Amino acid sequence: MDFFSTQNILVHIPFGAGGYDLSWIEAVGTLAGLLCIGLASMEKISNYFFGLVNVTLFAIIFFQIQLYASLLLQLFFFGANIYGWYAWSRQTDRNEAALKIRWLPASKALGWLVVCVVVIGLMTAFIDPVFAILTHAAVSMMQAMGLAVSMPVLEPDAFPFWDSCMMVLSVVAMILMTRKYVENWLLWVAINVISVVIFALQGVYAMSLEYLILTFIALNGSRMWINSARERGSRALSRQ
Repeated sequence: MDFFSTQNILVHIPFGAGGYDLSWIEAVGTLAGLLCIGLASMEKISNYFFGLVNVTLFAIIFFQIQLYASLLLQLFFFGANIYGWYAWSRQTDRNEAALKIRWLPASKALGWLVVCVVVIGLMTAFIDPVFAILTHAAVSMMQAMGLAVSMPVLEPDAFPFWDSCMMVLSVVAMILMTRKYVENWLLWVAINVISVVIFALQGVYAMSLEYLILTFIALNGSRMWINSARERGSRALSRQ
């Protein structure tokens, strides 16, 4: 059984036009992604193990379906998961986690907001050439590794603004998660809602359903981390 092939179908889902063939690699990758987000919402460091499994399998999927720019994004997520695992595992002299769940300071929140607005604007205007450059870089990298791949024909982006939002906010949300900032969950909620709508409009109903589930997990993560940050703030005030 070639587990890593997207042609190795686990089950045919009679959903949408013609149904959807769910492969083993997509099923396991999706399950790992759900476990990653669920464990992260509970502040469990083991989320990063499942995150690494998720991005690795999705990178293989994107390679097979020739979405090379998305493959490069998974490489970023792979590195971010390794850093997050390290950052969350650091401890103080009292054997407590060095990083605590907290809110972004107002100045940093404003800075990230400006960065997001500027980069999303630039990506919206130049998303097609940017992804062409990223795809060319990915193809060149794989060719240098001896893989027989060629530059695919890229169609114009169907939703330039929303696609840019999902990419930029995903990168920022991942960075904030590695530092245990509450705002990462608020961004994931926004990203998932956008994804649900975009995938449904594109007829990819299984992925739309997946992101609907992720939306509820992210909402629960927001609730849990907001409460944790609030309790931490209350404890800090009580010590003063």
